[in-house]
Amino acid sequence: MERNVQLSNTHKLKSKKSLVREYAEAIIIAIILALIIRTFVVQAFKIPSGSMIPTLVIGDHILVNKFLFGVKIPFTDRILFSFDTPEQRDIIVFKYPEDEDKDFIKRVVGTPGDRISLRDKVLYVNDIPMVEPYIQHTDSSILPAVLHPRDNFGPITVPPDQYFVMGDNRDQSLDGRFWGFVNREKVKGKAFFIYWSWDRENTNVRWNRLGKTVH
Repeated sequence: MERNVQLSNTHKLKSKKSLVREYAEAIIIAIILALIIRTFVVQAFKIPSGSMIPTLVIGDHILVNKFLFGVKIPFTDRILFSFDTPEQRDIIVFKYPEDEDKDFIKRVVGTPGDRISLRDKVLYVNDIPMVEPYIQHTDSSILPAVLHPRDNFGPITVPPDQYFVMGDNRDQSLDGRFWGFVNREKVKGKAFFIYWSWDRENTNVRWNRLGKTVH
């Protein structure tokens, strides 16, 4: 009888070890898959400032498609291959040119070869005034170009493999008017979905923003 009990206990011990190993392997695989998805496919970002109001507001949590604009060698900006390139009106996340440790989000308003100018707050692309229903202005005053590039800027031509970007909250955005162009390799991806939105000031969830597409 003793021998049978010992065998039974040994079997139980092996079963427990097998179960622990099973869970450990599942967790490791899940972590690896999550890292692959985050690195190459989709990454989550939080909106920390109001530069993209009204399209994106402080506290929005968004998903960004990293696969669309290029699969990169990990820990570098070198693009192995891509399926598409940023287009005018796309909202992109990129490395801030003046501090690459920071991620910025803005709207593409100029692609390579485009001639960009701003005249009394109106954006012109290739000398054609743009209709931009998604932007807002919070200051009615017009600043002359000699004093500030906010309302009057250019003309400039976007170089090859570069993009000109601006925030939708035009009077309150640190964007290409102040620091220039975004290099193609510094683009991380295209924003496409709001999955969560938290109003910190009023401490509540913005339910009406959840599930909205970004465009």
